[in-house]
Amino acid sequence: MSDKAFTRKYNPKMSKTKLSADAVLRGEVGGIKKILPFLGPAFIAAVAYIDPGNFATNITAGSKYGYLLLWVIAFSNLLAVLIQSLSAKLGIATGKNLPEVSRENFPQGVSIFLWIQSELVIIATDLAEFIGAALGLYLLFDIPMIPAAIITAAGSFAILELQRRGFRSLEAGIAAMVLIVVLAFAFQTFLAKPDLGSVLGGMFTPKFQGVDSILLAAGILGATVMPHAIYLHSSLTQNRIVGRNEMEKKRIYKFEFIDIIIAMIIAGAINMCMLIISAALFFKNGLVVEDLDVAFHEFGHFVGPVAAMSFGLGLLIAGLSSSSVGTMAGDVVMQGFINVRINLYLRRAITMIPALAIIISGVNATDALIMSQVILSFGIAFALVPLIMFTSNKKIMGGLTNHRITTIIAWVVAALVILLNLFLLIETFK
Repeated sequence: MSDKAFTRKYNPKMSKTKLSADAVLRGEVGGIKKILPFLGPAFIAAVAYIDPGNFATNITAGSKYGYLLLWVIAFSNLLAVLIQSLSAKLGIATGKNLPEVSRENFPQGVSIFLWIQSELVIIATDLAEFIGAALGLYLLFDIPMIPAAIITAAGSFAILELQRRGFRSLEAGIAAMVLIVVLAFAFQTFLAKPDLGSVLGGMFTPKFQGVDSILLAAGILGATVMPHAIYLHSSLTQNRIVGRNEMEKKRIYKFEFIDIIIAMIIAGAINMCMLIISAALFFKNGLVVEDLDVAFHEFGHFVGPVAAMSFGLGLLIAGLSSSSVGTMAGDVVMQGFINVRINLYLRRAITMIPALAIIISGVNATDALIMSQVILSFGIAFALVPLIMFTSNKKIMGGLTNHRITTIIAWVVAALVILLNLFLLIETFK
């Protein structure tokens, strides 16, 4: 029996994509079809860029400053393309994820520290996503927050079940959820009727308006560059399509970069739509909105119940999908940093506890979302610095080592992200 026939018979879930990718790498497939087998990993990672924490910061920024900070989202997305491409490249070049490479190259104590801080970051991420999904259910169906949290838990378990059915099922499920969020915000943007000139001005004219606008810009950046997405993306690419030599690895990376560009454009467009809608409706009418439940009701007031429902649906779907991605990232960091793996469903159950405790305690959901973004800012440096170190190391990366200019830009980006997040922390705890 040939290798292809064996793969088709005994591994039908993976054979189609693997065989299609092999055909592309051999030059047997042309046109747009040659991209298709490589699409998917970046869409899963991109879910982290549209989680409920982004809703809170973007709505607040739009209502306070109109279109002023649109350029921050555009700039953050460019940074995201660079960072996610480095993470994907690490997985393709080494066949290992970022935590695994860290464990191999750092002392054991450092790996344990990196694991602990990454778990804390993922708990904070999960808090934002879990509360966001529960809040979406509360707003849509008037379900009290505690029962809504329980329904959210069941929904996140259902999404994790897709992972058991193969990576293509998971990618298809996540892509479908992202599409729902895209349609929800495209519809709201259409109804809000923003001023196109102001949108373009805000997107391409970098400026601030006082210290508070800088603080919000740092919050937008902190909600965009997510540590767990950095860890996860290297895992998604490490064994998905394996290059047999340096040339194949470079071709795989080239196609994966297209995947990243598409996914980040979509995520950036969603984030921009959040701010644009808030500016067109709330800022225009002199209304500062900092709570998502207030935003929901004001959408209904200014545009109508359908717009409010689409906002709530977007919040629900974003929370559900990103919570499952956070659980996957948690599995990656535990296995990678300390070489321990627990059942994914058990991990999901454990990480629900802080979110449930906060919901039961009655803490304001939007305040909890914003605080989770502050905690996330602690973890960015610990993911970004090792990533740049490893992808700049020829012994680790081989032919996919960063070009010198890429390394320089990456270190400048890392310094900027870290400084902005330090500013955010200092201003938050003044």
